[in-house]
Amino acid sequence: MPAKAKHRRPKQHPIARKLAFAGTGGAALALPLISTTTAGAAVTQPAAVASVTTLAPAAAPAVEKAAVPLTYSVIGGDTLSKIAVEHSVNGGWQALYDANKSTIGSNPSLIQPGLKLTLGTAAKAAAARAKAVAAEPAAPTYANNLDGWIRESLDVMAKHGIPGSYNGIHRNVMRESSGNPMAINNWDSNAAAGIPSKGLLQVIDPTFRAYHVPGTPMDSYDPVANITAACNYAAARYGSIDNVNGAY
Repeated sequence: MPAKAKHRRPKQHPIARKLAFAGTGGAALALPLISTTTAGAAVTQPAAVASVTTLAPAAAPAVEKAAVPLTYSVIGGDTLSKIAVEHSVNGGWQALYDANKSTIGSNPSLIQPGLKLTLGTAAKAAAARAKAVAAEPAAPTYANNLDGWIRESLDVMAKHGIPGSYNGIHRNVMRESSGNPMAINNWDSNAAAGIPSKGLLQVIDPTFRAYHVPGTPMDSYDPVANITAACNYAAARYGSIDNVNGAY
């Protein structure tokens, strides 16, 4: 590409979540968990439910559910998995452990008889947190090609308020490097000065460093970093990469 005024003197304008699943030795905890061996059972009941003289059969399950204890005392033979199933703990043994980790300790496989475990609100909150984490949108993935590089660059640019469109970037990439991220100009005045233009949008190193965007590699050959830095430079000098239609 022409050598005149190409990135010669860049302006200095740089862009100035989880539920912990317990494991042993880095491996995921396998069920069933280790059982305790001794102790008597003790279930702390909530406040007494007002007596009902006449109860329709269909309503019985609701009364039974309301009487589920909020706390439970561990007995011999218990495991978190068993307790979670027997008391319908939302989120299973993981939520039960998360809600009672300070009581149980670091190893959910070892629950001692007599421990008082919360089965109600805290366990439900833990399950809700796990559900929220699972509902978080997955990070976007990009193809390792020109289309993917441009799309990833556009997402980075959007986070930093750098203008530019897919078409504007693609048009300039094809003119400057034909889509080759390893392209280098070894013949123009920049090359003669020891700072050849590099990458998809043919940026010299001083310009790349000055307009490098955080969150991308500090490597002028990296396709996403190269596109993003070049678009940042073009925005500062021309308003947008979309306004560039020749040597810049």
